[in-house]
Amino acid sequence: VQLQASGGGLVQAGGSLRLSCAASGRTFSSYAMGWFRQAPGKEREFVAAISWSGGSTYYADSVKGRFTISRDNAKNTVYLQMNSLKPEDTAVYYCAQYGSSWLSANSVVEVWGQGTQVTVSS
Repeated sequence: VQLQASGGGLVQAGGSLRLSCAASGRTFSSYAMGWFRQAPGKEREFVAAISWSGGSTYYADSVKGRFTISRDNAKNTVYLQMNSLKPEDTAVYYCAQYGSSWLSANSVVEVWGQGTQVTVSS
């Protein structure tokens, strides 16, 4: 299984970016997907997740109302639309695939993609 993230870059505070993650290797539509991020000197943290159908989504409180996760199962791709970006959103963003279709407190990430850098200038 491979997850290829793209779309990162440098943006001014208040701006927007859209991250994409293309998956290959197993049936994409069978698995929940997520985005995580890791800022310098900090631990990796959860950002957002989406169930196999897109019917359920979850967000970290820090991004709620600003970020939107979505997926296109026909394209084997998950997206993260990031609006109203803040300098504290600066991090390497990682795409992740869970080991289940639905999400619960016990859901575990099985596959990690490579990161894409997002830098928000003030």
